Amino acid sequence: MAKKLWGTRFGKITSALTDKFTSSIAFDQRLAKYDILGSIAHARMLGKQKIIPQKDAQAIIKGLNSVLKDIQKGKFKFDLSAEDIHSNIQELLAKKIKDPAAKLHTARSRNDQVALDIRMYLKSEVDDLAENIAQLQKSILKLAKSSIQVIIPGYTHLQVAQPVLMSHHLLSYIEGLERDKNRLQDARKRIDAMPLGACAFSGTGLPINREMVRKELKFSVLTANSIDSVSDRDFILEVLSSITILSVHLSRIAEDLILWSTSEFNFIDIDFSFCTGSSIMPHKKNPDILELIRGSVGKIHGDLSSVMILMKGLPSSYNRDLQLDKPPLFDAVDTISDILEIMVALFANIVIEKEAIASKLKDESMFSVDIVEYLIKKGVSYRKAHDIVGKMVVDCLDKGKKISALSAAELKKYSDKLSLDVRNVLNAKASVSLKSSYGSTNPKLVAKQINRWAKQL
Repeated sequence: MAKKLWGTRFGKITSALTDKFTSSIAFDQRLAKYDILGSIAHARMLGKQKIIPQKDAQAIIKGLNSVLKDIQKGKFKFDLSAEDIHSNIQELLAKKIKDPAAKLHTARSRNDQVALDIRMYLKSEVDDLAENIAQLQKSILKLAKSSIQVIIPGYTHLQVAQPVLMSHHLLSYIEGLERDKNRLQDARKRIDAMPLGACAFSGTGLPINREMVRKELKFSVLTANSIDSVSDRDFILEVLSSITILSVHLSRIAEDLILWSTSEFNFIDIDFSFCTGSSIMPHKKNPDILELIRGSVGKIHGDLSSVMILMKGLPSSYNRDLQLDKPPLFDAVDTISDILEIMVALFANIVIEKEAIASKLKDESMFSVDIVEYLIKKGVSYRKAHDIVGKMVVDCLDKGKKISALSAAELKKYSDKLSLDVRNVLNAKASVSLKSSYGSTNPKLVAKQINRWAKQL
């Protein structure tokens, strides 16, 4: 059984049930690297401030570096009987350097220690997530660039609406992902505050130098209030909130791709390497990866809710409940990282079914707005133009007759402003080309948007 950092005051050992229930080593072991780096900076400061002898500080630093190398080489065996990662490292350090190890915890509590560790961990993870988002954006951008001339039926309410460039649709994903990236990078600013020195919650009477530790650990600022330093988990909630919004975007993208890959849509073909088959139906090619992405988002939402509920009833300062903020945080970070990684590869292997898409663009109902705008340009009011085209839809499209097949005389029955040149707007290419008032709708403007993103990402 690992030695506890607080055992002296207790006249009776804790029960095995208590040890099992309170231990966090099973999940907080991933903080080991940050715990050691934080301890090295702390030990160096203790020696510089002459709070402990310089030789002891050097022995501690050397011992901790040795432990870190063992971890990096996979030689470190985590003691699952330890109460937490801090205790585990402290005990191993004591075995390596003996007495000087007992001086490491001077002017420090596990309360500010874990606050430091989790902030260091999150700074690194947020940077990685931002980079992973950028990689997904690049993968989507590559597909958008290759499909710049592809026009697809656009949808609202999951009903055919108007033609739109596939690349324009894909660029909408990039816009949302950019906001996700910005949210995470903005959250990082509030992670980047160094809490060590708060100790349990009220600081220390020893002459520590927090600024020295801040500089060594590359934090931007020091936390200002010792109570807040050990009890603040806003930065975790903020990261979880940002990840949750990101996960919503990824789930919606997955849903689009699932629909697009069906035989009913047939816009894209997803590579076999990202699909699975059926144990009973030999013909099936199922987009299981995308379905699991969509399903995994529920876990992430639960992770955010878990920490929100954990925090809502806590009194100020440190409470042991805060130990339980890490499993949902780690789960959310791991899940979203896996989703981003696989979506990068999945987008890189999508094939666009251009012929199948082209066959779906014969539905003239998609050009109803173009006819309305044709009439507006000839002086007809919007309301009247809408009514005119509505009647045409009822008389023609609802009965399987094409508007483009109407004669000049038949067109005049609906409006004297209609003539055969209306046929010029009854095709997908004309429809998207006419959309010049919005930043990235027609091919030329989409190309500019793609070039802008290529330079930005």
